[in-house]
Amino acid sequence: MPVSKEKRLEKQIRFLESLDRLKQVWRRNYVMDRTRRENSAEHSWHIAVMAMFLKEYAPPGTDLFRVLQMLLIHDVIEIEAGDTFCYDKTANLDKDEREKEAADHIFGILPEDQAIEFRALWDEFEDRKTPESRFANSMDRFQVLFQNFNTKGGTWADHDIPKSRVLERESVVRTGAPGLWAAVEDILARSVDAGFLRDDT
Repeated sequence: MPVSKEKRLEKQIRFLESLDRLKQVWRRNYVMDRTRRENSAEHSWHIAVMAMFLKEYAPPGTDLFRVLQMLLIHDVIEIEAGDTFCYDKTANLDKDEREKEAADHIFGILPEDQAIEFRALWDEFEDRKTPESRFANSMDRFQVLFQNFNTKGGTWADHDIPKSRVLERESVVRTGAPGLWAAVEDILARSVDAGFLRDDT
């Protein structure tokens, strides 16, 4: 039986109301003046804007609108699953399970067609198999890179993260936005020279 327009709008508004909770999910990364940590809503906005201005570094033919959709919804699951620090090995053991369960619930609030559409976008971002998802992931990683540089090491310094682990984390940029890889290497070299990052390579 078709869902009435009133019921459909009710579901959409409920989902949009839920999104407000993303403003209360605090990440480990600092805003660049280091006065506080950023929240996940700010992070999602920042990398979506980045993608618009750095679209020339995306693989030819990349659908920018699809990239923006992924970036704006990729962390929605953190409303329930929380932000998992990428360098915390223990917390990452059950990350996939927690986030998939959260995705089922959060996107399930929407009308069925939108639940399917946006859950598929989230899965695409996580799988990193399409040019759009690889570019979107590159923006996600690149932002944290220059964020940590601009906060004198930020979470790297707080948790004594060595260069080898940052290189591993940033490696998606090499294929997702290859034109930015030289900038990644330059920022890492400058971070080591400034004492923001321990060089173990």
